[in-house]
Amino acid sequence: MKFALNHMTVPNVGYADFLDLAKSLGCVGVEVRNDIARPLFDGMDAADAGALARDKGVRLVGLSQVYPFNSWSDDIAAEVKALIATAQAAGAETISLIPRNDGTQNANGERQANLRIALKEIKSMLEDSGMVALVEPLGFLRSSLRSKQELIDTIVSLNATNQFKIVHDTFHHTLAEGGQIFPEHTGIVHISAVVDPSLAIAEMEDEHRVLVDENDRLGNVDQIAALLAAGYDGPISYECFSPVTQSMADPFGELKKSFEFISSQVTASV
Repeated sequence: MKFALNHMTVPNVGYADFLDLAKSLGCVGVEVRNDIARPLFDGMDAADAGALARDKGVRLVGLSQVYPFNSWSDDIAAEVKALIATAQAAGAETISLIPRNDGTQNANGERQANLRIALKEIKSMLEDSGMVALVEPLGFLRSSLRSKQELIDTIVSLNATNQFKIVHDTFHHTLAEGGQIFPEHTGIVHISAVVDPSLAIAEMEDEHRVLVDENDRLGNVDQIAALLAAGYDGPISYECFSPVTQSMADPFGELKKSFEFISSQVTASV
């Protein structure tokens, strides 16, 4: 498995130390973000930040994010353009696009039209730059893009499979009631667990997303094993939002333990 680390999991760790942490864990790369409580790359120039990652042997597998990409406007267009430029300067492999998640613009017909408009406009930007965008369906009932199938149908209809890949997030896959997986369209896998036994699936939120262990309720091991068996060979990236996880006293030790648990369980299941 090609593990990676999303900066949301350890947002209190500085950029250079974040790269060192990922390297020490054997990760192939990292996802950096513009929506955590610190400047992107800790304020480093993007080109210098990319060079630092390469010097450490760590790929910048993703740069997040533009939200809400599917409420298209001049402002969103400018954000996408700027994120592409930053990704190019840093040598990041992808950018991340997040759909509206506030309970609006999610009606049948409206959401598909909005998605198509946005993807069509962004496709031309990606073609000009040679970049790939990762689009993440969110399983929340309030999300304007819950269905991976709906997303892929739109991507295919626009002849844009080279420009757009989907994020398979084990948390959101469960919240969206599971269903088919699409390894050939998947650009990255996000993993996290929910272990609180008192929560109904519809009650699960980002704040409940912790490290995967034997108490995981999302079926991470089964989802990862299924994706690998179906041919997925990309990064599997830890993305946790729980304040408990984000404030780990020993991120290396806790993450190493979880990675080893996942690896042993996936190996045992195949």
